[in-house]
Amino acid sequence: MIAAGDCVLILLAAGRSRRMGDVGSKLDEPFLGRPLGLHVAVALEDMPFMERVAVVGQANCDYAAHGYTLVHNDDPQLGMGRSVALGVDCARARGAKAVVVALADMPRVTATHIYTLLDAAEGEDAVVASSDGRSPKPPAVFGRARFDALLQLEGDAGGRDMVRAGKHVVTNPAELIDVDTPEELERLRQLVNAPEAYTRRRQI
Repeated sequence: MIAAGDCVLILLAAGRSRRMGDVGSKLDEPFLGRPLGLHVAVALEDMPFMERVAVVGQANCDYAAHGYTLVHNDDPQLGMGRSVALGVDCARARGAKAVVVALADMPRVTATHIYTLLDAAEGEDAVVASSDGRSPKPPAVFGRARFDALLQLEGDAGGRDMVRAGKHVVTNPAELIDVDTPEELERLRQLVNAPEAYTRRRQI
């Protein structure tokens, strides 16, 4: 078990939204009355992390208002690996025992699940990822012995090989939905009866 108070939360929010079309940043799209990219920030705001770091790009989400230190990724074309490395660099400077890496485009993640990941993490070598029962994915916990490897990440792999070889904690697949396309966002809105789904249908 690794305590939340010994961890830095790294929220990756610098994606290029290439598959969303001409919307600017998908994280600014409305979902259940707030920007899509703020949901996980709000869901985890009561967890006692030693620090929260949001690695940001073009989105307008106000992460600072939710207690996040902002780190700007000026080279988002370098992929997710660059964002992870920026966040881990901050965590290492703080002396964190571990990092929790979460994605801002996964709006259904809960604090309960993050605590379960931390409970399953053992020691400095820990790698604990989420799973929908088929494949591992974020959010994930990495012990500090993994920081050097995370700092060397390149492209969009984001530590995929490390995650596959780690421990996996299965949760409800609905909690791990991520949003990459307009169709996925609309399906999610309909799944949870979001008012934006009905507004969209009336406009069509």
